[in-house]
Amino acid sequence: MTPAPLKRILIVGGGTAGWMAAAALIHVTRGTVSVELVESDAIGTVGVGEATIPPIVLFNQLLGIDEDEFIRETGATYKLGIQFNDWLRKGEGYFHPFGVYGTRIDAASFHQYWLRLNKAGLDDDLGAYSVTTMAARMGRFTRPLRDPRSIASQMTYAFHFDAGLYARFLRRRAEAQGVVRHEGRIADVILRDGDSFIQSVRLDDGRELAADFFIDCSGFRALLIEGALKTGYDDWTHWLPADRAVALPCERSGPLKPYTQSTALDAGWCWRIPLQHRTGNGYVYCSPFLSDDEAQSTLRRRLDGDVLAEPNFLRFTTGRRRKAWNKNCLALGLASGFLEPLESTSIHLVQSGISKLLLHFPDTGFAQADIDSYNRLMQVEVERIRDFIILHYKATARDDSPLWRQVGAMEVPDTLKQKIDQFRSRGRVFRYDDELFQEANWIAVMLGQGIIPERYDPITETIPLDHVRQRLHQMKAAIRQGVEQMPAHEAFLADRAGP
Repeated sequence: MTPAPLKRILIVGGGTAGWMAAAALIHVTRGTVSVELVESDAIGTVGVGEATIPPIVLFNQLLGIDEDEFIRETGATYKLGIQFNDWLRKGEGYFHPFGVYGTRIDAASFHQYWLRLNKAGLDDDLGAYSVTTMAARMGRFTRPLRDPRSIASQMTYAFHFDAGLYARFLRRRAEAQGVVRHEGRIADVILRDGDSFIQSVRLDDGRELAADFFIDCSGFRALLIEGALKTGYDDWTHWLPADRAVALPCERSGPLKPYTQSTALDAGWCWRIPLQHRTGNGYVYCSPFLSDDEAQSTLRRRLDGDVLAEPNFLRFTTGRRRKAWNKNCLALGLASGFLEPLESTSIHLVQSGISKLLLHFPDTGFAQADIDSYNRLMQVEVERIRDFIILHYKATARDDSPLWRQVGAMEVPDTLKQKIDQFRSRGRVFRYDDELFQEANWIAVMLGQGIIPERYDPITETIPLDHVRQRLHQMKAAIRQGVEQMPAHEAFLADRAGP
């Protein structure tokens, strides 16, 4: 007998993850499936996720969201990358941009020709060949143009936004399209006899909500995927030892920079994220090396505006759920695991989980092959992101505190070690299994963290050095000229964020 289609999906938990899932599912299924969400106003959400990466633009486009409306409704600013300060050494910094470096010259990647020039002592600023780096430095922004002859065609961007406002924005859209919201706390999860699939959830007022498929967006509590189904968790704190964070918003001060700032401190790192209506600040730290009171005091000293709220403390264990999809339950967001927000991947992993669900959309038969495929894809993606974040800690010359001595000396996953060894040898970056971060991302962080290739790709020798130098000189000049013609970030934003 052919399994019946899904009739009812229940999302447990709201926040960014829950309402992203609700908005996407009701939009894509066009009302053929009932999508419901249960959350409690009495339970707060983490709500500190404010920085994103470029795929969020595609997610908004999938939902048919007007970008100017989105900017107005979420307090958003544009993001061109991340400025890292004091990660390699105190007093030194580097910029990790979105987009690519340069344009292709011949058989090798662009950065290989730059490496060849650099080894000859002729050039040393790779950022000058990145449109987004130069735009960030000059405080400029424009949306990408379709004309490939324009420098602006290389603009790649994401957003900073208020996660709470984004969730409310998506909720309004989702409810307008038919999503039904239930107010209440989950008191119990009822499993089916025989196969232990989830049958329903019971709320604290006695109501029982049944569904064919459940999406767990209940945050760190993981009420369904772990509380009911006992799925298990892989702990990665031996590679990423930070286990605490404190977030503290403050008033805006100074110009709105089109990038996130991350500054390494003695026991972790601080973020600074500019929004239209406030600045987001936080300190991710290791509790064995720093108390909560010390973390809060350190963060307060770094603020450049008046505090707008009480500090929000988070406790977490870095790692991932062993199965993101178990039986008829799929976990998104913090319920599926946690990676610190160093590269702004938290909201992306929600988006990725939703996208992969749509590719494996089930019926009531819940084919195990599809579930296994989903879990494998999510596992590989999360592990590659994990490696990228570990790289920031491992590749450091700092030895001025116990944390930096610990992470500098630690063993890393073989997948990361291979990438480091290949880059250190000849500056090569090989990507596997459709991983998230592109060649340019690895180049920026490898070089920024002091991993300098010993040699360059020998295939670059097929082009005369003078020709390479001329091409790069022209490229650099064109990028600077093109960026100088872009509007200021705040001016561009004001034109879109106004009434």
